[in-house]
Amino acid sequence: MSVEPPLSEPPATSDEAAPAAVPRKRPRPGERRVQILQTLAGMLELPGSERVTTAALAARLDVSEAALYRHFASKAQMFEGLIEFIESSVFTLINQIVERESSSGAMQAQKIVSVLLQFGERNPGMTRVMVGDALVYENERLVARMNQFFDRIESSLRQVLRAEAEASGSATPTVEANAKASVLVSFIIGRLQRYARSGFKRLPSEQLDAALRMLGL
Repeated sequence: MSVEPPLSEPPATSDEAAPAAVPRKRPRPGERRVQILQTLAGMLELPGSERVTTAALAARLDVSEAALYRHFASKAQMFEGLIEFIESSVFTLINQIVERESSSGAMQAQKIVSVLLQFGERNPGMTRVMVGDALVYENERLVARMNQFFDRIESSLRQVLRAEAEASGSATPTVEANAKASVLVSFIIGRLQRYARSGFKRLPSEQLDAALRMLGL
């Protein structure tokens, strides 16, 4: 939006020197990497963004593709940066739930499920990475890493649910915890996939409390 000059200020004449162009501010070290990842995540939220190319990403950032590769060796490495953000954010929250919450194992499991779904809901582009939609045409190791991410989620759920089963006097606490953790991870993935494939219209947290009660939490 343009801003009119003050009425008291006379307009510039052709003889007056034009103001010097403001030089483009160079980002500080590390800022450009963050900017690239934020832009990539934002592009994954857009309709029809089945595959984000480095050319489109560079155009969005108004830089050359070569400039991207000064910060990331490949597009796969950019996706790895997004995955690292997902892992760090989610497991920091899960560790807080497991280590600091004095609630029952069932309540801890409920909070872990909620954390995953709320993270996806607030970060639509990241959701497409989590469920693999954004990784279909990318390096296979990225898909393997996201599979490992959900394996770790399932392990965290087994841990708290086994303690819950033991406290309730279950004769087979490990079997019970393993089965319930598997069902919960399938529920999480299903909710996130529905969110991504509905164009981010069907929220993962939709009727969450009622659904968790049906799952025994």
